[in-house]
Amino acid sequence: MLSNPVVIPFSTTLHVRDTCLCLAVQRSARALARRFDQAMKPTGLTNGQFSLLMSLNRPEPATMKSVAGVLAMDRTTLTAALKVLERRGLVISMADPKDRRGRLVTLTPDGAHALAAALPIWTQVHGEIDAELGDPGPQALRAALARID
Repeated sequence: MLSNPVVIPFSTTLHVRDTCLCLAVQRSARALARRFDQAMKPTGLTNGQFSLLMSLNRPEPATMKSVAGVLAMDRTTLTAALKVLERRGLVISMADPKDRRGRLVTLTPDGAHALAAALPIWTQVHGEIDAELGDPGPQALRAALARID
């Protein structure tokens, strides 16, 4: 037990709340996720599942590594997310013939249909958000976020 507790002034808490970029981006990301989740509810997909399915919309099956890179996910989280979609018959995974330790993932026809049903909703909501941000809001925001990556 510490004998002299450290006291951080509440003004510091307020300063961090009002200036922390990480907190601001996390709050915005959660708000955007809720908005897209609500809009996509009729499709049975979450915004994260939509992004995952879209990342698999390729001419050839994708490696787990490439999908994880696009989505900035660790492999464990990606594997768990894929299992849900695989159980629903929206994706299939198979051993990579070039590297038996690796897996390849691709959309099934049902996955492509689910993605096609969700795309107009994504387009609409995305357009609404871009309009709310105004000029040059969306482009400037994307550019600023890309510089952090």
